[in-house]
Amino acid sequence: VSSLSISNLLDNLIWLGLSDLFSCSTLKPFHLCGYDRQNLMIIHHSKPTVTLLTKRFLSTPMILRSVSSGFVRQNNEYVLVDIKGQKSNIALVQLNRPKAFNSLCNKLITELATTLTSLDRDRRIACIILTGSTRAFSIGADIKGMHMENMSHVIKSDFPEELSVVSRLTKPIIAAVNGFALGGGCELSMMCDIIYAGHKAEFSQPEITIGTIPGAGGTQRLARVVGKSKAMEMILTGNRINAHEAKQIGLVSDVFPAEKLVEEAIKIAEKIGNHSKIVVQLAKEAVNTAFETTLAEGIQHEKNLSRTTFGLADRKEGMKAFIEKRQPNFTDQ
Repeated sequence: VSSLSISNLLDNLIWLGLSDLFSCSTLKPFHLCGYDRQNLMIIHHSKPTVTLLTKRFLSTPMILRSVSSGFVRQNNEYVLVDIKGQKSNIALVQLNRPKAFNSLCNKLITELATTLTSLDRDRRIACIILTGSTRAFSIGADIKGMHMENMSHVIKSDFPEELSVVSRLTKPIIAAVNGFALGGGCELSMMCDIIYAGHKAEFSQPEITIGTIPGAGGTQRLARVVGKSKAMEMILTGNRINAHEAKQIGLVSDVFPAEKLVEEAIKIAEKIGNHSKIVVQLAKEAVNTAFETTLAEGIQHEKNLSRTTFGLADRKEGMKAFIEKRQPNFTDQ
């Protein structure tokens, strides 16, 4: 809905016989921010549609179908998006290939990369949650689809690079892992900023058992997170660990009942979303720098970013609100 053009929206209104309720001046802010707060009230939205009521004619519901690739994408087969949170600023992205346990086929990877890139650019979205089904977050690469590949094709396709879009997002992304997170699925979760696990979740890098090794960062990220010894054990044996062991070794931040996992992830995402988006982005960058530089270089980079915040209106507002003992009103400036 956010990227509906004015002409497309007019086409929908004409089709519904409601075009006389709106002028182009009313439609312009709809095009820019999703809906005109003065004239429209969103009462429901799902993946293909948004239902609106006009404040002038509250008895007249309007169902507008998205006809373009906005931040709630309609053309995806394997990736679903829903908008959550009281402020509608949390994007819940769900891998949707249940019969294959969300294995990472080329189409799913492309849809995921495109969707996340779009969400990262959407100013209304404060935080992203990536999840799968209750049975599987993802079991990794689509082995049936790749077992006949040769080295030349693998080098040219470079599928891990497309998947690594996840690690380059400027907005925080939380992995909510239920069920299996194996191979590429485990690597995908480690590309996220925070990992929460359902109590039945299982993690592993089992590539060694099929004659290969991790290819999307598993050997590097796992060693940085859990240490050399445990990473070696997991990668050289292919053994799985459960959610509670994953928390114990620092792979996941917390474990929740499977049925409550997404709900809890949304709560944390909302808390993050209450802060200044630009400051959250700077904080994320500072932490990620710790994995890419020496301690001295990381501290210097942190210092530079901290100084940068003193040029922001949100820093001034945050400190002023603290002194006045009230909640800050951040404007992302």
